Amino acid sequence: MWIIILFYVCSVAFIIAVTPARIAQFTFDIAQDLRNLLYGYMLLIVAMTVISFPPFIGHGPFLNLFGFIYGMGGFIPAAVGTLAGSAIVFITLRMMFGKKLRLWTATNEKWQALEVVIRSRGMPLIILIRMSSLVPWAWSNSLFASIASVSLLQFFIATWFVLPRVFLQVFVGSRIAKLSDRKQRERMATRAKFFNGFVIIGGILSTILASSLVYYFMKKEIKRSHATSSKRDEIAAEAFEATETEETFSGSTVRRSLP
Repeated sequence: MWIIILFYVCSVAFIIAVTPARIAQFTFDIAQDLRNLLYGYMLLIVAMTVISFPPFIGHGPFLNLFGFIYGMGGFIPAAVGTLAGSAIVFITLRMMFGKKLRLWTATNEKWQALEVVIRSRGMPLIILIRMSSLVPWAWSNSLFASIASVSLLQFFIATWFVLPRVFLQVFVGSRIAKLSDRKQRERMATRAKFFNGFVIIGGILSTILASSLVYYFMKKEIKRSHATSSKRDEIAAEAFEATETEETFSGSTVRRSLP
């Protein structure tokens, strides 16, 4: 506990001592070096693919990074990294741990119930879960890879519905870049600075609001029960809640999947 507090205190002290402006400029300069690399965007796509595997996190910040480095031109490589990375994770987990995952899910009542609900609700529920950023990206990939009723085609189509959020986060990253460079800030009118700041804050709040709404409808869809399936849906909702934290999912699925 004290180590964590000390870490945050030292981080705040460092930011105050160096100043946010100098840190932002240093970050912007590194971003420009990456932009000038011939295949810099390929390195980012590879890195995004890696963090799409559990237990890694950081998909959202990586989307901001694409915008920070390439502006709105970073949307295409960010979209490619999102689609390709998630598909690679899905295929890899199915091929390497498919049998072990099926053996485990066959003995887990909650996972069986969640699989039945997703099979009965179909694509609408799969899309809602994929669109929610409140479920960590890597764990969402693993979740669907472990459910036999979800096909690669369904998973890939549902992932396309994430692209509006990808666009928004790339856009926010591009605005942050404009405020990070001292030369651009000096040429920027005060009104433009406020506008960019408003866009950044508004974009972040919009992402949180949209994700919360999607999450609400997603849970509502899972819990929606019929006379013959209320118990099943209740168990499925509990199973989905277990995927909301990395510790639960990694302890229950990934480690048990390994020999």
